[in-house]
Amino acid sequence: MIKLNVLIALLFLSTVAQAQDRFNPVINPFGGIFEIPDATVKADPALEYKIVIDVVTGNDDPKEFNWSLNNVARMLNLHAVSGADMSKMKVVLAIHGGATIAIANDKVYKKKYGIDNPNNELIKALSDAGVLLTVCGQSLISREIDMADVNEHVQIATSMLTTVTTYQLKGYALLRF
Repeated sequence: MIKLNVLIALLFLSTVAQAQDRFNPVINPFGGIFEIPDATVKADPALEYKIVIDVVTGNDDPKEFNWSLNNVARMLNLHAVSGADMSKMKVVLAIHGGATIAIANDKVYKKKYGIDNPNNELIKALSDAGVLLTVCGQSLISREIDMADVNEHVQIATSMLTTVTTYQLKGYALLRF
């Protein structure tokens, strides 16, 4: 019995010793990732990464930042730690559907949820990192968000559909969050 307890304790300690903290090499403090030093499949520093992301998923809890936008931060952090040349990362977001409210200014967000928009800092961090954030004009109208009430770091697009098709035809890979 003592040997079994010692074995269990050793397994637990080895697991704890291998535990890592998340870190944020590009978008701080968002998109926390784990470093994988033993990875053999990595980003290619010679490639220009052109990615358009269909950002549609909203949050259940309006007090939290949008997890889809955070996933964009994770993607950038992962590419950085994996060896991609961040000056060659071209990322465009096509925000629509349930994610639309995430780009509203504090006035609109507060009217709807009673709090300031928790996405403002994340949106600014993405924009500062060179991400082009666009919101679907069709979604703004259908959700009754005035175009003047869009976060200053977000551009208004005719639609998500035209944004995605335009960038795909320019050679951008499509992801959906």
